[in-house]
Amino acid sequence: MMLVLKNATHHYNETRGKNMPYLDTYQPLLDARSASHLLRRTTFGPTNQEISAFTGLSPLQAIDQLIANSSLHASPPVPIDLDETKATAGQPFLNVPFNKDRRSDWCYYVRYWWAGLMADQGKPPSILEKLTAFWQNHFVVPQGVVFDYRLTHQNLQLLRNLALGSFKTLAVEVTKDPGMLIFQNGNENTKGRPNENYARELQELFVVGQADFYGKPNYTEDDVKAAAKVLTGWQVRNYLIENSTFCDAVFTPDRHDTGNKTFSSYYNNTQITGRSDFEAGSQEIDDLISMLLRHPHTPRFICRKLYKWYVNPEVTASIEENVIAPLATFFASPENNFSIAPVIRKLLSSDIFFATQNRAAIMKSPMELVIGMLRFYNVKPPDPQSNLAAFRRYSKFAYENMSNLQLRLLDQPSVFGYPPYYQTGLSKNWITGALIGMRNRVTDQFIIASPTQDIVPGGVLIDLVGMVKSIQPNFSDVAGTPSVTVEAVLQEFTRNLLAIDLTEGQKNFLIDTIMMKGLSRRNWVTEWNAYRELPTKPERYDVVMRRCRSLVRYIFHMAEFHLF
Repeated sequence: MMLVLKNATHHYNETRGKNMPYLDTYQPLLDARSASHLLRRTTFGPTNQEISAFTGLSPLQAIDQLIANSSLHASPPVPIDLDETKATAGQPFLNVPFNKDRRSDWCYYVRYWWAGLMADQGKPPSILEKLTAFWQNHFVVPQGVVFDYRLTHQNLQLLRNLALGSFKTLAVEVTKDPGMLIFQNGNENTKGRPNENYARELQELFVVGQADFYGKPNYTEDDVKAAAKVLTGWQVRNYLIENSTFCDAVFTPDRHDTGNKTFSSYYNNTQITGRSDFEAGSQEIDDLISMLLRHPHTPRFICRKLYKWYVNPEVTASIEENVIAPLATFFASPENNFSIAPVIRKLLSSDIFFATQNRAAIMKSPMELVIGMLRFYNVKPPDPQSNLAAFRRYSKFAYENMSNLQLRLLDQPSVFGYPPYYQTGLSKNWITGALIGMRNRVTDQFIIASPTQDIVPGGVLIDLVGMVKSIQPNFSDVAGTPSVTVEAVLQEFTRNLLAIDLTEGQKNFLIDTIMMKGLSRRNWVTEWNAYRELPTKPERYDVVMRRCRSLVRYIFHMAEFHLF
């Protein structure tokens, strides 16, 4: 695996020193390769049908479709109880009184619900779900800490609803979100005893950034203390209260520090006026976020994180000055005023996004790996309303495989998010000695029957022989039509699958050593024709199936498959 990974990353590294394009709009119409690249980065993985639909569009047309399609995904059905043994099976559980006994189950069902939305293929592809995942890993509220299914769903819906809107509105609403208040101890932040947790993270991780690209600090400890005073007075009502019918955030004036709050020269010595009425909490938060947005580094911080998410985890000094800086200026300009959709549109339609150097520059996270495979091979989530048990098996399969690969959906290990998005090495951290074997076991499940994997009949998610038959004209006319060649089989199995072209040497190795195991390629023609003559005979099916499975299993284990 690691030897192949070295070859795969060479495609990117060999061009890093060359002049790179920047934010000019990419002019060519999308071919299958560039359409695949765009859809891999903006969704959790495209289907071949989606790639075909986007081929021939201009980049701006494609991005506009992905943004416009978000409205089709914005109001999904609510989570329902997936336990068939309960009287509430198939019914929504967010609108019933809080139930501590079902809390754990319903927390998981919110995770399963979102996994199902990620894999949904019932609507045109949209940027919404992948962008929501970005914001959920930016404004982290781990379910394992909050442990209230109502607050997890409420927080996720907030992010979905505001994902493409105003960043200021998003930051303001996240600050008052009850899940965030619980996670960051904001509900314990009172006058005389200010809690600095959220005031620190708001500046360090959420809006401004701890330091600029060159390491210069962006704020002082006194700024943290002043912000904490601004944020005093908020509480969460009915948190974990049995039989409560709602859980929300409320501002209590007599818990709020009503004095003026003065900030450092990093914020131009801004003073936020203290207030004492019932609107004081919201008004001072609005003032605080407005001040943070005026910090010169704020737009760079957000644009840099978007670049790392969509384009390349590594940001060089050249990228900082030629991509991040002008993109930040655009983001903060009076005409855009921190609107998220325009900055994403500009970034994703740019030359730098489509540059060869940035294709296959990111290691697939467990989301892109597991959800991407389900989507690419058209393994669609069942309708939970009509087939409750099947949807539970499907979404549990998706969630547990991501979790086994160190991505517990909606449950980051710290406020910093999932480690491969911030630790040294970045996305390469999704691959370790232990995780290579785990990833291989995950991909094996798609082509090898398992007695514990029953989300489809037979326990095999990909019909490999069916894929070969799909390229065979007149399958049953053995005498009248030529057989499918091994070259055609490999081409079909890798069509739109990899972000990097295989070399001729790799193709020959895959065919001659992995698929044919040293036998002549003519043997495949004989074996395939024998299967065509008697397709119901198990032993003839097994011969061609074993060859297909050996080939695809090896491709799934190659590093090229794990880059996107």
